[in-house]
Parts: sequence; structure tokens; C-alpha cells
Amino acid sequence: MGKFSAWLAVLMVIAVAVTAVEASKSKLKACDRGWECSGSIYCCNETISEYFVVYQFENLFSKRNAPVAHAVGFWDYHSFIIAASVYEPLGFGTAGDRQTKMKEVAGFLGHVGSKTSCGYGVATGGPLAWGLCYNHEMSPSQDYCDPNYLYPCTEGVQYYGRGALPVYWNYNYGLIGEALKVDLLNHPEYLEQNATLAFQAAIWRWMTPMKKKQPSAHDVFVGNWKPTKNDTLSKRLPGFGLTMNILYGDLICGQGYIDPMNNIISHYQYFLDLMGIGRQFSGDNLDCAEQVVFNPSLSENGLKL
Repeated sequence: MGKFSAWLAVLMVIAVAVTAVEASKSKLKACDRGWECSGSIYCCNETISEYFVVYQFENLFSKRNAPVAHAVGFWDYHSFIIAASVYEPLGFGTAGDRQTKMKEVAGFLGHVGSKTSCGYGVATGGPLAWGLCYNHEMSPSQDYCDPNYLYPCTEGVQYYGRGALPVYWNYNYGLIGEALKVDLLNHPEYLEQNATLAFQAAIWRWMTPMKKKQPSAHDVFVGNWKPTKNDTLSKRLPGFGLTMNILYGDLICGQGYIDPMNNIISHYQYFLDLMGIGRQFSGDNLDCAEQVVFNPSLSENGLKL
């Protein structure tokens, strides 16, 4: 009876120890503030904030709050991470190995940096340091209202470019607003009033194909898409270049080595360097200079990108 009691006591100690370890692990895995890691190896596991932290965001967009910038105080790391958390379960910044994850964030933010930059050749810090300078188009060249029965223009509302990957045209505001469950068709200004929503709209665009049987920029970037024979003949191959084809079509691609395309590539490579990956890992098919575009800017129904 004495031996049985001793074994029972040992088993109880082991059970208590196992329970304590499991409880400890569970506690460690909880993020301190829901969006930022404290340094624990368990904290924020498998999320972007595990490998992309505040100081890196500040390095990538070091001039966004300079006095001459046009969106001072608007963009911040917190807004990006909250927006990204919606799409992390779908693979945004969480698909593949660690380098693939970091490269996707660099690729996405490279587009954002290029499209919101007010940098120029002799700008302080260099022309690539001025991403997130804007949150809306400063001098719209047109009203961007297109006759569309699904997403008709609201009287008195202007649909000029707004956001992290600027949204143009009433039907794009309508489509994205519908996806995000926000009334952007009647209130496109929300994208220049809420940085989290602006990032969320941009990530939605990155994660969503424009048409059925076409890839998203995310799919292309993380290797989820394989080119068909027609794609190969059209020089549409997996790589950063195809993300430009998907996002901008013939506004950027199929026109040779034009400056707007080169600028986006330069931002991507600059961000790879700053994130500690290095531009030597930019990957194949970096440009879209000779690609046939998926969606011409004037399609069969007259809609424009």
C-alpha cells in the first residue's frame, strides 16, 4: 500500500507539472497588446509582427512625417498591423518560409511606397525614403465618374485617388466598399480619414484577383499560381513583375522599361535591403516590360483600372 501511495503521489506531481507547462505556454502565446510582440518566442507566432516590427516600418517610411509631407501623422505601424491581421489567416505575410513572408511584405509595401511617394532625385534621404507622403491625390485631373449601373456615382462626390494603393473611379470604390462592408461609394473620403481602412483596402486589392481564372498579386508572389501555355507565350511568369501587371495593367506593363515601372521595382529592392533580406533575393521575372497585360485599361465594357 505504501508503494502504491508513493506512485500515486509521483503521478499527481507529473500531472500538475504538465498542466503548469501547458498553462505557461498558453499564456506566452498571447500578444501583449494584440498587435505588437514583446520579444517572446511564443508571442504573435505566425503573424507579420513576429518578423516586421515598428523600427523597420519607420526605416521604410522614414520621411512620411517630415514637415513637407502631405499626410503627416496619418500613417503608422499600428494601422498596418491591424489591417494585415484581417488577411493573415488567408496567407498575407504568413505563407511559405520566413524569407517568403518577409519578401511579400516588402513587395506589397514597395508598391505602397512607390504609389504614395513625394520623393524626387535630390530629396533628403533619397527619393525612395518618401513613401506614405500622401493619403490622397492632390490635384485630380478628372472627376473619375463612370456610368455604371452597379456602382453609380453619388451626386457631389469625387472619386479621385485615395489610400495606400490609391483607389480611383466610382466602381472601384463601390466594389472595394462592398468587400470591406464600408460605404465607400457614398463616402470615398473614409480612405483618407482612416489609415487602417486605407491599408485594408490596399491589402484586399493585393489578395483579390480582378477576374475569375486570374491570379491575385499574393498568389503570384507566394507561388500559388502556375502559368498556362498562353501565359508563358504572353511572358506572364511568376515574380514581382506580374504583380504590377495585375495591379496596374497597361498603365505600367508592356511598355518597355519605363520610369514608373522601374520606380516600383526600386522601392521593392530598397525595402528588401532595409528589411535585411537583400535585393539579391528579389527573385526572377522582376519586371513586366514585355508582358501582355491581363486586363487592358479599356476593357470590353469600357471600364478603366
